[in-house]
Amino acid sequence: MSPVMEKRLGEQIMQSLRFDHDYLDDPPIIDYLNTFGTKLVDARPGARGDANLEYYFFAIRDKNLNAFALPGGYIGVHSQLLLAAQTESELASVLSHEIGHVAQRHIARQLGAQKNDALIPLAAMLLAALAAKSSPDAAIGVFMGGQGLAIQRQLNFGRDAEREADRIGFQIMNAAGYDASGMVSFFQRMQNSTRMYSDVVPPWLMTHPLTTERIADIQARIREQKYSQRVDNMDFHLIRARARVLQDESTPGLLETENVFKNQIQQPGRQNVAAGQYGMAMVALKRSEFKAAKDWLDKARNTIEKPPPAGAFSNPIPLGTSESALAYMSLEIKLAQEDKPEVIAAAIEEAKQAQGRFPLSRGLVWQYADAMIKGGKYEEATRFLRDQLQMYRREPELHDYMAQAYAKQGKIALQHISLAESYVLLGGTLAALDQLALARKAPDATYYDQSVIDARERELQAKRREELGDKKKDKD
Repeated sequence: MSPVMEKRLGEQIMQSLRFDHDYLDDPPIIDYLNTFGTKLVDARPGARGDANLEYYFFAIRDKNLNAFALPGGYIGVHSQLLLAAQTESELASVLSHEIGHVAQRHIARQLGAQKNDALIPLAAMLLAALAAKSSPDAAIGVFMGGQGLAIQRQLNFGRDAEREADRIGFQIMNAAGYDASGMVSFFQRMQNSTRMYSDVVPPWLMTHPLTTERIADIQARIREQKYSQRVDNMDFHLIRARARVLQDESTPGLLETENVFKNQIQQPGRQNVAAGQYGMAMVALKRSEFKAAKDWLDKARNTIEKPPPAGAFSNPIPLGTSESALAYMSLEIKLAQEDKPEVIAAAIEEAKQAQGRFPLSRGLVWQYADAMIKGGKYEEATRFLRDQLQMYRREPELHDYMAQAYAKQGKIALQHISLAESYVLLGGTLAALDQLALARKAPDATYYDQSVIDARERELQAKRREELGDKKKDKD
């Protein structure tokens, strides 16, 4: 399987995953995971391969302790894993392991190893990706092959791939400056979480090596390393708080989460207290208790910024991207009050300043556009979004906001053209063609608009024929 085909396959799987209800489309979590993950990728020379992969890290709402790698550099993390990781080094151990799978091209190599047993169609790959959400052993060994010897080859490859990913992950952690002992502590936690079934399965029938074997191997490597303590960034704790709230937004779930945060605030350490207060702000926001949300957020900010008592010994807490996470939450609270013009007006100015301070935060960019649209500044929003689309044309969110801005201005043809581009990026070629048909019939469609629609329709129809051709090949 060529790197280009790997990337294309990963994109197709991601398009399906993004429509899943449990896909956590939360900008602060996505920003954090990709900032964190990119640092790990950059610590491994050659991790991007000949195709110069752009890794993408995302989260899935799932109470199973797991992470998984997809073709093309897409790495998924279960929300429960974010909650289970007690330190950034533990999280780094998991992401480094998954980067190891991608860097060593385990998926492509597995497909190549099976070429004499069975060809795996795209449908099976998609099934594997979706199964990985709920099965701890689904990331690499879930592919569907033949029977007998083919299955045994598959299992053997899975165990070898896991050992190799551990070794690569260990090297990445060290190169990126994380404590490699985090890999051991997290493996031990995984062992405890799977003890109910993993100890009764013979080693030769497991896709992954026994956790005890992996722990022993990593411990042997650690003994050769010099120990170095690392202080976690504040944003790690804030993001975990967000994940805890988003994991279960039901009324009983929020009540249980609230109790966790109340207990956390009573624990020692500014990181625990600030994360608990931040979490309480988010719980209040989910309940539309806007004043309480703002009060809790102010408390979290004060806890983070408050200097330690005079004469007290305290290591400084690295802020990381926590300031952008605080800014995002502040805007979340204001933008939820769209029936109050004065609050939205304040949000526009606040978003403008925040986006200027944190230009790499995509979430703040989208909030700035949202604030301008809700505040009636449609032409300003259009100009801003047009500039953003020059740099980030493959973000469906930008096209969605552009469609909203055009709709508010009564520009129906441009609204449907923008929606078509959003659907294309989300994998909905047929839906995009429907939007272009609506744009063509719009009373305000100009000659130039009609030319754009014609050209785009030809491109999408060709893409549609290609997609149908691939499906036919899979069936054959």
